[in-house]
Amino acid sequence: MTGFTATDHAMMARALRLAERGAYTTKPNPMVGCVLVQSDRVVGEGWHQRKGGPHAEVFALQAAGEQARGATAYVTLEPCAHTGSTGPCADALIAAGVSRVVAAMRDPFPQVDGKGFDKLLAAGIAVDSGLMEAQARALNRAFLSRVERGRPWVRVKLATSLDGRTAMANGESKWISGEGSRQDVMRWRARSGAILTGSGTVLADDPQLTVRFDEVTEFVAPMRVVLDPGLATIARGRVREGDAPTLYLHAPDAKLPRGFTVSHAAVKQRDGSLDLAAVLALLAERDIGEVQVEAGATLAGAFLRAGLVDELLLYVAPVLLGAQARPLFDGLSIETMAERLRLRTVDTRRLGDDMRLLLQPEQAA
Repeated sequence: MTGFTATDHAMMARALRLAERGAYTTKPNPMVGCVLVQSDRVVGEGWHQRKGGPHAEVFALQAAGEQARGATAYVTLEPCAHTGSTGPCADALIAAGVSRVVAAMRDPFPQVDGKGFDKLLAAGIAVDSGLMEAQARALNRAFLSRVERGRPWVRVKLATSLDGRTAMANGESKWISGEGSRQDVMRWRARSGAILTGSGTVLADDPQLTVRFDEVTEFVAPMRVVLDPGLATIARGRVREGDAPTLYLHAPDAKLPRGFTVSHAAVKQRDGSLDLAAVLALLAERDIGEVQVEAGATLAGAFLRAGLVDELLLYVAPVLLGAQARPLFDGLSIETMAERLRLRTVDTRRLGDDMRLLLQPEQAA
């Protein structure tokens, strides 16, 4: 979009960096940053730090005090116009006397969706929107996926050898990747609303699926979701240990064994397996915006076949496991080069001896 100055771009970039500080703590709310500027000088800034707490604009206005009058407010998302856990940010900006609001994007949440801009305009405040919108959308892909598509953003995490294998034929997989990769996975887990696996992985590995940081880091523990059509893994304890919540999703006719009190819900089936689209819709209804799938080749392949994978988080270790080892995905049934699944490389990073690839299927990009 044209018409924005170099200062506008610099201040919005600053607001986006501030917003990202809330990656582990704001879910399911969007990450939002705000910078208040007078004569090209920052007089206040803030970011939404946690669900239920003050929004970015409130922190920035508190920091600016009287200097907010006549200032330009740079916000990464349209200021809210409704009362939720906090009051409307549009009203706070009006009361503070700002003269202009520059927003990266409109908020598609039904209770906002243009109403914040309308309030500001009605109060005589200039409003410009669309600056660095692509970056703002990428930052809040989880929130936007839940609101606009009715399902969470889905990331499939896999560790693989150079020859595309994820485990030995007998299921042994600890450890393909190095310590640096395993700590990096924790950061991706911490920003997720849920970590999802299948009953096969629970039976084979008995994982915890928790966030374990070496350093002290504040985060909201993601929900652990187990797809278990027949509730065969209820007796496996590690996925239920600790403070993180666990949800079992099962077939409509499955019965919870006597003596167990766990959070569970029935999901319709498709072709003998749980309907993955229905699984994601249910999670979105529970305010889950971002799901990290950590499962074997069968479930990972099922998500990919269904066109429900938004990105692949692939840790490639410099090892070879051989032809008998287990593949990345089962059931893709690709027989010709014309049918091959194209992936777009979003990011690459070296982690010790490993390479981390962030990839998007072309239809999801």
